[in-house]
Amino acid sequence: MNLMNEQDLSLKLFVVLSRAVQSITKRIEEDIKSYGLNPTEFAVLELLFNKGDQPIQKIGDKVLLASSSITYVVDKLEKKNFLVRKPCPKDRRVTYASITREGHELMGSIFPKHKEAIQEIFGGLESEEKEVMIKQLKKLGFYAQEL
Repeated sequence: MNLMNEQDLSLKLFVVLSRAVQSITKRIEEDIKSYGLNPTEFAVLELLFNKGDQPIQKIGDKVLLASSSITYVVDKLEKKNFLVRKPCPKDRRVTYASITREGHELMGSIFPKHKEAIQEIFGGLESEEKEVMIKQLKKLGFYAQEL
């Protein structure tokens, strides 16, 4: 394949991938909003639900959120009684976010439904196709990261 065709193919792949991500993201955000949360609040609660207490300063890296927004999201979740701040006993500079009983109950009830919604969204692919896509997208992501 000549250079121009290879460039056109790469451009088409970028457009198709971008549109697919937009469609998937829209459906997932609709599901999250149906539980009375925004995607960022859900991401923070999901992290705490699945991984336990986290230093507030590190949450942004784990949920791909700017550190300036973390305080705002943590404040909102604290007002809803879904998490509390806990000082680190070993380092006064560190404060942990900890999911509350109410937050744990909420995530325990909605997370299985959310997983079902994601399964439905990705239902257009067979298991083998999903595995191939995961492998190919990881390969592409790692390559792009190294450029």
